[in-house]
Amino acid sequence: MIKIIHEPDKNRVAAYDEKTCIGKCEYTVKDSIWQLIHTEVDPAYGGQGIARKLVAQVVQEARNRGVKIDPICSYAQKEFQRNPDYHDVDINFL
Repeated sequence: MIKIIHEPDKNRVAAYDEKTCIGKCEYTVKDSIWQLIHTEVDPAYGGQGIARKLVAQVVQEARNRGVKIDPICSYAQKEFQRNPDYHDVDINFL
């Protein structure tokens, strides 16, 4: 069972298989905006939608905190383009 966990002390949302980190979506904080800078998943876990779940969890955490997102990494940009539901937190749609 893959668990998706927000780790604010590390500025990321991470995916774990048991205790092994198998993916992450990292962000930096700039003027109360989360800049998504990197998303990656271990290739052994590819094709399971884990990267999509990581970005979705970052979006949910941003909503919970009233923060906007600047999707800088190429994967996050694609996810934000595919999901109009993310426009409420996307700084490109303010």
